[in-house]
Amino acid sequence: MTDADQSLSVRDNRTGKDYTLEITDGTLRAADFAKIRTDEDEPGLALYDPGFTNTASCRSAVTFIDGEKGILEYRGYPIEQLAEKSTFLEVAYLLIYGELPSKEQYEQWVHEITYHTFVHENVKGFMHGFRYDAHPMGMLMASVGALSTFYPESNDIKDADNRHLQIVRMIAKMPTLGAWAFRHAQGKPFVYPDNELSYTENFLSMLFRMSEQSYAADPRIAKALDVLFILHADHEQNCSTNAVRSVGSSQVDPYSSVAAGVAALYGPLHGGANEAVLKMLRRIGSKENIPDFIQGVKDGDERLMGFGHRVYKNYDPRAKIIKKACDDVFEVTGVNPLLEIAQELEKIALEDDYFVQRKLYPNVDFYSGLIYEALSFPPEMFTVLFAIGRTPGWLAQWLELVQDKEQKIARPKQIYTGDRTVDFVPREERWA
Repeated sequence: MTDADQSLSVRDNRTGKDYTLEITDGTLRAADFAKIRTDEDEPGLALYDPGFTNTASCRSAVTFIDGEKGILEYRGYPIEQLAEKSTFLEVAYLLIYGELPSKEQYEQWVHEITYHTFVHENVKGFMHGFRYDAHPMGMLMASVGALSTFYPESNDIKDADNRHLQIVRMIAKMPTLGAWAFRHAQGKPFVYPDNELSYTENFLSMLFRMSEQSYAADPRIAKALDVLFILHADHEQNCSTNAVRSVGSSQVDPYSSVAAGVAALYGPLHGGANEAVLKMLRRIGSKENIPDFIQGVKDGDERLMGFGHRVYKNYDPRAKIIKKACDDVFEVTGVNPLLEIAQELEKIALEDDYFVQRKLYPNVDFYSGLIYEALSFPPEMFTVLFAIGRTPGWLAQWLELVQDKEQKIARPKQIYTGDRTVDFVPREERWA
């Protein structure tokens, strides 16, 4: 294919002028459309795309998704292989630095993260200051943002060594902050990190340890949680990642950028879907009620939660992995009674032409909530777990952003629809 073939010919019917726009990697540069104008004094064309449904804001080598085929890869590695053979911290290294670590690199990476799990004692006081019923995500968002005040050197984002240190700190401290938010809601004393434990085992210890000298997590639970973290580690340019990149484009410190990601994930349309699945399954109540529920969905009276995805038009590859993880978790905790309803609902939906034609397949949220509930997490903690897993992805995207010479401060166009040149009337006359 020649260079001439990699272009788009456009005729502006308003002026009769022809334009040739270059196609690169299947995209057109939005700035090229600004050249299309009716008059030199008038603004050129802009692209209107609410929600960025078909607009690429960056070039990225972090995550690849093929929604039609149900493919998810981190740095080219299939998610299925990473979930089966890797660990969360190894995947975190892969996302951040673009390649799997050597034995020495991995041991150093794990050592650094383990060393930095403790937070300043003033952070503990800060978190104690929240109301007894504060939402854990609100506490996480505020405490992540507050870390920028404890590490003011973090705003030197052009120094590679400094960036590495802040990345290590954030990955290390997120479980501590998340666990403390959990304990605060229960009125229990905070548990300090135990550096003898693995990343997920330490998190479980900070969550559930009481008066015992040390906490020994069931290895099946620790592995399942590690897999869940891996599955959530990155997912291309979703709402929270876009928030991290958008805020990061101002060249603010990484803690503030990631706090923006936590804030975006806090929203029910992004991070709250697995809680909605549990509510749906409880409302269905039993397998016998599923046919009536399915009919209610078709009639527009019910919503099928945990099915379908903005990107995936096939079975979400993460959902298949989580479904397998359920077996290990329920072997320890006992089967969640909602599992039987979920499995039957999935079976019926996947055989029904109504859902098949609309490409509504189970997504990552369909089974994850069942696991979280089995592990004794209240629904408000589900999104905190999501945020801990997503942190390496946010940081990988932030790191890519600050080193990308093409990136500029985020400043979208708008289409103004309000009044123009309205004469001001002084209040004495308006109120007369």
